[in-house]
Amino acid sequence: MIRVVIADDQELLRASFRVLIDSEPDLTVVAEAADGIGAVRAVREHRPDVVLMDVRMPEMDGVEATRIICAGSDGNTEATKVVILTTFDLDEYLFAALKVGASGFLLKDCPPGDLLRAIRVSASGEGLLAPALTRRVIREFAGTVKKPPVERELDVTSREREVLELIARGLTNDEIAVRLFLSPATVKSHVRRLLAKLRARDRAQLVISAYEAGVVVAGEG
Repeated sequence: MIRVVIADDQELLRASFRVLIDSEPDLTVVAEAADGIGAVRAVREHRPDVVLMDVRMPEMDGVEATRIICAGSDGNTEATKVVILTTFDLDEYLFAALKVGASGFLLKDCPPGDLLRAIRVSASGEGLLAPALTRRVIREFAGTVKKPPVERELDVTSREREVLELIARGLTNDEIAVRLFLSPATVKSHVRRLLAKLRARDRAQLVISAYEAGVVVAGEG
């Protein structure tokens, strides 16, 4: 059973999400929170697999709450994944949230199926960005990352480096498999090794690592 916390200051939205999530046999809402402080408290108490986190909340915003949760500084919650909920597809808060450890984001008005998929994908350890916006967000995020003076050497194989570059350019595992003439299973194995070697929580963190190390540069490709 995948355990979920919903953090949003709109009670009606929380109630709607709860009904949807609790209707699924493999998902359950264990707590709700109306602000960031409540979100951190709920994670500490319930140890959920996934938090659906609004960014614009009173008391403590979603970015700070995400930072605390993803750092594990709220009580050993390293396994909890955070999916940011936003009204604006390129909200400035998104980049800050991804930087501090969010697994990805979804628009609040996304189809119900996308929300459920986001919860399951994030719980499995794969980061996600809203599918229709992935490449746009990566481009925007890349523009905020200062190009390193010297490309940082990463302890990865040449093939893993190729996979990392394509992840950072917004390709899915299936697209990477086609591009590199590999099986999807082989690509998944490379992604798992990259996550371990780069100590990344998920796919979103691999994108950030690739840009910060200079593996890919904004405006190229």
